[in-house]
Amino acid sequence: MDDSTESRPAGGLLRHRNFRLFWIGETVNQFGSAMATVVVPLLAIVVLHATTFEVSLLTAGVFLPWLVIGLPAGAWVDRLPCRPVMIICDLVSAVLYASVPCAAWLGVLTFGQLAAVVLLGGAANVLFMTAYQVNLTSLVTTDQLSEGNAKLQGSSSAAVLAGPGLAGVAARALGAAPALLVNAASFLVSAACLLRIRTTEPTRAERSSAPRTRLRAEISAGIKIVARDPYLRPMTIFGGLANFALDAYAALVIVFLVRVVRVSEAEVGLLMAVPGLGGVLGALIARRVAGRYGSSRVLLVSTFGALPFVLLIPLTEAGPRVAFFVIGVLGAVIGIGVSNVIMATFRQAYSPPGMIGRVTATMRFLVLGTGPLGALAGGVLGTWLGVRAAMWIAVSVVAVSGAPLLSRDLLGRRDLPAEPATPTGAPATAPAS
Repeated sequence: MDDSTESRPAGGLLRHRNFRLFWIGETVNQFGSAMATVVVPLLAIVVLHATTFEVSLLTAGVFLPWLVIGLPAGAWVDRLPCRPVMIICDLVSAVLYASVPCAAWLGVLTFGQLAAVVLLGGAANVLFMTAYQVNLTSLVTTDQLSEGNAKLQGSSSAAVLAGPGLAGVAARALGAAPALLVNAASFLVSAACLLRIRTTEPTRAERSSAPRTRLRAEISAGIKIVARDPYLRPMTIFGGLANFALDAYAALVIVFLVRVVRVSEAEVGLLMAVPGLGGVLGALIARRVAGRYGSSRVLLVSTFGALPFVLLIPLTEAGPRVAFFVIGVLGAVIGIGVSNVIMATFRQAYSPPGMIGRVTATMRFLVLGTGPLGALAGGVLGTWLGVRAAMWIAVSVVAVSGAPLLSRDLLGRRDLPAEPATPTGAPATAPAS
């Protein structure tokens, strides 16, 4: 047994070498990716003079691969060793994002290339994120998953907090295209950290006693678990609805701030860092409040108490009324940060042995697969009705997206089940008040 799963020393999981390397790599990776979420739309708007709809296409391109390869990705990951898959995805992404400043330096950068980089990088991210969820379970014990997810969510949110601010400054000082070199370098750091992890991943036979079947049958098994399970199903519907609206919002927010509110590039970076602060706060309190009040109860409260804050965002104007944006985003993302930790930990512990990849991929296919549709809807509504009116529609859907969680099974529990589901998708334990 490797040092990451032997014990829980003082200082928590950061004292474990393997988890620490995993955490450092993903934190740096998230930092670069957070910069890219600002730099890519700025590059399209300021340098390539893209329209509102074209910017929405870039947002859609990030998540479109989930619709194309999201389901088979789970079965592939359950068949393959996770860490090599993650390393290859990191290297491919580094080359893709480094090609943008190179093309800009040569004077041949086009919107088509930028869209292709986003689309192919999104495909690599599908495989990486699916493998990432599975690999974590081989680095820590089941009772350490909550701590591991909280630390990873917290550092990811910290990266989101710092990344956009630096992206705005870097884009103003160096230009948007050269700033993407930071993102390319972050993938190399992630790959280097993964290469240094000293642990042997369990084989497919060790993860599950089920015999290997055809890819279609394995994909179908993951779909059936999510579709039939009284906990995974409403979480997936909630995530899909929320992500549809959030991606409509994401497709509009840079255009909204630059062309409607009329803030500078550096100010855009600072405002886009606000979600990171909310995510850090949410991750910091998630384990504590879930342990004290119950994971199921906290999931519901964090959803219905926080998401309506987004209704403040369209009220944003230049000057003091920028506070509406800050308060609206901060309040909503604190709740999202708490719910993300709870749901990720639950999914990893609850998925049947050997099926974490397929359950994760099925849920992400349905959750993130709505993203391209939402982004395109945001672009169409922004072009047709105006950006501010489209923002009102998007945030209104976000505010009510938690409705699917109001199921008898979730309302009747203090905590979510701690035992894995059966392979048929039936809950392992009966609801308990």
